[in-house]
Amino acid sequence: MFTGIIECIGQIEKVNLDGTNVHLWVKSSISDELKVDQSVAHNGVCLTVTAVEPGCHAVTLVAESLERSHFSQVYAGQPVNLERAVSLQHRLDGHIVQGHVDGIMTCIDRQDRGGSWWFTFQFPKEHAHLLIDKGSICINGVSLTVINPTRDTFSVTIIPYTIDHTTFGNLQSGDLCNVEFDLVAKYLARWRELG
Repeated sequence: MFTGIIECIGQIEKVNLDGTNVHLWVKSSISDELKVDQSVAHNGVCLTVTAVEPGCHAVTLVAESLERSHFSQVYAGQPVNLERAVSLQHRLDGHIVQGHVDGIMTCIDRQDRGGSWWFTFQFPKEHAHLLIDKGSICINGVSLTVINPTRDTFSVTIIPYTIDHTTFGNLQSGDLCNVEFDLVAKYLARWRELG
């Protein structure tokens, strides 16, 4: 389980194909502190550390993770938001994030608001019932607040700290993003569906 509060930005150093799997080597400031078998969210996707070398760690993406995330287009040099799993001794500063990405959406607008940034995203309409104004959402592993949801778009406001310490600093209109909708909203939707 995660909180959507990013610890650092890593960089993908190597991409190795192995059948339907993709093995990534990621360079980061937290890699030396990791252990094999630990869960780390990479742009919101929960992945298991499979190896650790000085300054780098390895993870494996299987077909399911590749199909649901933008890692189907992964490349060496790509920056990634990293967060280690939360421990019970820490405050939950963001919201409950599983690291189980629901899919991909597109950034369709980025506006500099003179002290903050306004990003608008387009997502598949079948998920519209999972968004409410001022509700929680996780984009590329970052816990954010939904603004002005419609049937297929919503916006978020990003503060300077988040621009400087996550991959939002590089995010442009047209870029693909991983999205995880709020866990509570998903449970309520399923309960209603089974009615």
